[in-house]
Amino acid sequence: MSALARRALPAACSLMMVISLLALADDDKDRDNDAAQQAAQPALNNEQQRAVGIVVAHPLPARAPERIEAIGLVLDETTLIADIGDANASSAAERSASAELNRLHGLYNGGAGASLRMLEAAQAEQARAQAQAEIAAARLAQHWGGQKNLDALRRGHGLLLRADLPGRHTLGGTPARAVLDVDGIEVPGRVIGTLRQTTELQSVGLLIDVPNAPPGLGPGARIPVALLTEQRTGLLLPRDALLYDENGAYVYKQLSKNAAEKARYAPVKVTLLLPFGDGWLVKGVDDDDNIVVHGAGVLWSLQGVGAQPQDDED
Repeated sequence: MSALARRALPAACSLMMVISLLALADDDKDRDNDAAQQAAQPALNNEQQRAVGIVVAHPLPARAPERIEAIGLVLDETTLIADIGDANASSAAERSASAELNRLHGLYNGGAGASLRMLEAAQAEQARAQAQAEIAAARLAQHWGGQKNLDALRRGHGLLLRADLPGRHTLGGTPARAVLDVDGIEVPGRVIGTLRQTTELQSVGLLIDVPNAPPGLGPGARIPVALLTEQRTGLLLPRDALLYDENGAYVYKQLSKNAAEKARYAPVKVTLLLPFGDGWLVKGVDDDDNIVVHGAGVLWSLQGVGAQPQDDED
């Protein structure tokens, strides 16, 4: 063995000893963490579970639309009729002025019966008529939305309503449908599109068509409106299953156990999608998990305020 090899051998042995010691320390740390985590998890036998009213169940797969609460104002249809009438009359006047200008241009260029003054007057009238037509068209679009809205209105409509979303100035996508709350009765509405003009609420507004509105519902009435988006898919849990802390919403999941063992419960973070009936649509758990649907507050008190929910990796 060379001198270099003899000097390197003790150093290599020392390095292997350090690596072994670090590995043992990591194993001890992992065991300590596992033991601490298990100690933090509440554990109850069957009798204790019955005594405190612990009930577990599987989450139910479900689909539901998101429900956005809005404030509805019934619109005066005579305003729509007036705006459409002004736009049509202004457009007709502009066409007539343009035709007269073209006629005088022909006469003036042919030197027959049209003076320069008559031609200039016709040009001024055509410019004024065109400006009036553009103003009327802009007013119609501002009051009732874009061309898509106007085409839908011209094809026929029932009662018209504006739905405002206080505190919001944008809307990601157009809701699929609307439901009006008229004296506790749900009346369906059709979402036509977004409106451009704001009101005193300073919020985004939607134009709603109500084909079969109750007879007593007239212009100026304000009623609650729910806007329903496309359906979302998740797992349904009752409200009693959900707890909330500074890290967000979580539930208690019952870990697998033998008949003779105590049941352990671990907190699992969930994402709240939307309220549905008496529960919430969530994601973050599986449909075969045993989730505590009654008695979660008891487990929280047993675990203590300092416990941290875990992401579900089982």
